[in-house]
Amino acid sequence: MQYFTADTHFFHERLLGISEFAPRPFLTVEDMNDTIIQNWNRRVGTNDTVYHLGDIAILHTRPEKDGLQQILDVLNQLNGHLILVKGNHDSRALFKYLEKNNYLIKGQPKFAFHDVGALIKMNHCQYYMTHYPMMMGIVKQIINLHGHIHHYSVPIKEDINVGVDTPEVSYLKKKPPFGTPFSEQEIEEMVEGKRIDFLKRH
Repeated sequence: MQYFTADTHFFHERLLGISEFAPRPFLTVEDMNDTIIQNWNRRVGTNDTVYHLGDIAILHTRPEKDGLQQILDVLNQLNGHLILVKGNHDSRALFKYLEKNNYLIKGQPKFAFHDVGALIKMNHCQYYMTHYPMMMGIVKQIINLHGHIHHYSVPIKEDINVGVDTPEVSYLKKKPPFGTPFSEQEIEEMVEGKRIDFLKRH
C-alpha cells in the first residue's frame, strides 16, 4: 500500500500548543513524536510505502551529528519504506546522514530521496508530489500533493495539502488520528471533496 504525509516536524518545540498555524496540543515534543509514531504504525505496515513530502524534523543541537542521530532514531521507529521529498526545513546534512545509514527491508531501501518532487500514477491520475504547492495551470487528471503551508488550503482544486495539520481533512468522512499518513482512498476522497467544494464556490 501507498500512503502520503508531510510536515511531521518531529522535535519542533515551537509548534507545541494551540495556534492557527499548526494546532498541536502536546506538552512535550516527546509526546508529539510518540503520538505520530503510534498513529503512523497503526496504519502503515512494514512493507508499505510512505511518501513524506518534506519538513521531517527540526532539531538544532550541537554537535550536529547528535541531532541527526535522534531524527534517524525516530524515523527507524516508523513502519514502511520512506520516500522523502526535501522540504525547506530538511537539511542536506540530514539527507546525507540518512543515506549513509540506509538499509534494506526485504530488498527495498528504508529511505529514498527526492530533492524537488516525485511523480506516480494512481487510479488513472498522475500525482506530482512536492513540498511546496504548485501552480500547474489548466490540467486534466493531474493532482499536486504537497505540504509546507500547514493550516492553509490552496484555492486551486488540483492542489491537495497532505500535511499532518491540513484543514483538508474536512473533506473526509472520517478524520484519521493526528499524524496518520493518508491512504490512497483518503487522497481520492479529498480530491473529490475539494473538486465539489470548488465547483460550489465558483
